[in-house]
Amino acid sequence: MTAVAVTLTPVRPVAPPPVASRATRRLGERLSPYAYIAPFFVLFAVFGLFPFAFTFYVALFDWNPIGDQVFIGADNFTRMFADPRFWNAAGNTVSIWALSTVPQLLLALVLAHVLNHARLRFALFFRMSVLVPYITSVAATAVVFAQLFDRDYGLLNWLLGLVGVAPIDFVQSTVGSHVLIATMVTWRWFGYNTLLYLASLQAVPQAVFEAATIDGAGPWQRFRHITIPSLRPVIIFTVVTSTIGGLQIFTEPLLIARVTCGTVRQCQTLTLFLYEQGFGEFQFGYGSAIGVALFVMVVVIAAVNFLLAGRIKADR
Repeated sequence: MTAVAVTLTPVRPVAPPPVASRATRRLGERLSPYAYIAPFFVLFAVFGLFPFAFTFYVALFDWNPIGDQVFIGADNFTRMFADPRFWNAAGNTVSIWALSTVPQLLLALVLAHVLNHARLRFALFFRMSVLVPYITSVAATAVVFAQLFDRDYGLLNWLLGLVGVAPIDFVQSTVGSHVLIATMVTWRWFGYNTLLYLASLQAVPQAVFEAATIDGAGPWQRFRHITIPSLRPVIIFTVVTSTIGGLQIFTEPLLIARVTCGTVRQCQTLTLFLYEQGFGEFQFGYGSAIGVALFVMVVVIAAVNFLLAGRIKADR
């Protein structure tokens, strides 16, 4: 056998990478969470907070987008409160909100109760199908409802004619146009609220309803004393969000009746009035004042929500 000489080369120790100081690591640990959430706040400041603050600023000017901007103080607000068109738009907004929000939430509450307790085949399919109106294009919904409520060939007027009622021109009638728009809003949002109520009901143990049934409680008593108290926080949330959405309603009346909806402006809401003044007549200052008034209304609703939520917690 031939001996093989093996030469061993000593391995040089590798220097460890530099380690950051303890103070640097602590600083990084403290700042990293803020770095993760910083993009949201940056986008919010650019696209939310700045336009919001700029609206208040523009409301104090006679602002011409292609001309001069003259500071006039509170004159835009004085003009707004003396403008009958503003109060007409505010009244239309409140009317459409009342006709849409109340039926919408009641329908969602009853439907959620039925879906939670009824033993249905394909229950998941029925629960998800209520979202179809929510994901349907608003433009497509407007076309369908315009045909349903048409004066001459609408299905609703045909049904009314069977019982001897004369055809109704919904778009030209104040109450009729409000009912038309409110029906569209109800159709679009009742499924979304139904799922909110249903999710909250799913968290209530079925044993509670079974115990109430054994004790002799009927369907109405279970609904009144178990279902509604269990949904109080969600009901407050949906009432507030529906109210805010109702105050800002824009798309449905715009698609149905353009901007004014007749000579008496029976379809014009506050947001449509803002759009008309700001982008139709280019009175940005006056339009901004209308936006500020709308913001104050939303703040009042949020304050009412806070008081109601605090009162409910205190009663528990």
